[in-house]
Amino acid sequence: MKFSGAVLDVDGTVVRGNDPIPGAPAGYRRLREAGVETLFVSNNPTKTPPAYVDRLGTAGYEINPDQVFTAGTVTTRYLRERHADDELLCIGSSGLLDQFEAAGLATTDDVDAADALVASIDREFDYDDLCTALWALDRDIPFIGTDPDVVIPAPERDVPGSGAVINAIAGVAEREPDAVLGKPSETAIEMVRERLPYPPEECLVVGDRLNTDIALGERAGMTTALVLSGVTNEAAVADASVSPDYVLDDLGDIDRVIG
Repeated sequence: MKFSGAVLDVDGTVVRGNDPIPGAPAGYRRLREAGVETLFVSNNPTKTPPAYVDRLGTAGYEINPDQVFTAGTVTTRYLRERHADDELLCIGSSGLLDQFEAAGLATTDDVDAADALVASIDREFDYDDLCTALWALDRDIPFIGTDPDVVIPAPERDVPGSGAVINAIAGVAEREPDAVLGKPSETAIEMVRERLPYPPEECLVVGDRLNTDIALGERAGMTTALVLSGVTNEAAVADASVSPDYVLDDLGDIDRVIG
């Protein structure tokens, strides 16, 4: 099949930490040589697109800021559309808060003044944060998560991600989030369609997660390819509720999809 556009995941698909995954740079070059427009979409909410340009450039992937967006980008858009005038209580990294500030969104540390709670990966998350979240949600304000990734690939081994923080808060508050952004949310799908304005059958989604990357492609009606270079192994594929169209060892096997 002739593909016009491809959505590529980042961590576990093209890099692990700051190092390229073996085979992935060659696969990326093959997509570009085939005339496929590429879009990198990461569920990492802590960094901006320009930061990814630098990170991926160091790993051998030459891109520009228009070729990448993140869960932080998706969450910021969602909040600007639905909570533009709200005071946001954010449990997350300084990188996420910087994105909110740059977008003109207001944040607060006051539990009683917050109009919504935003939860995300926070490497300093502790008992006090759990108390803060509980007290805020006791006021029945909206509960928003940046992305569902419970674990994320890191250079040495997998580590907890935003989903771990969100699930901890959901457990103590005894309520599910009102929205979880990033992949595979509808807001993320809208942004993919805007950046890759091709018929769904001409688009490919490649990633290492069934419940985010493959689910996004399936919901959007796009062809999906799971790579086994990240957090998912073949055994997990058989028990999953979503089924990729292709299973590849890594992005270097992309010729199996594009011919």
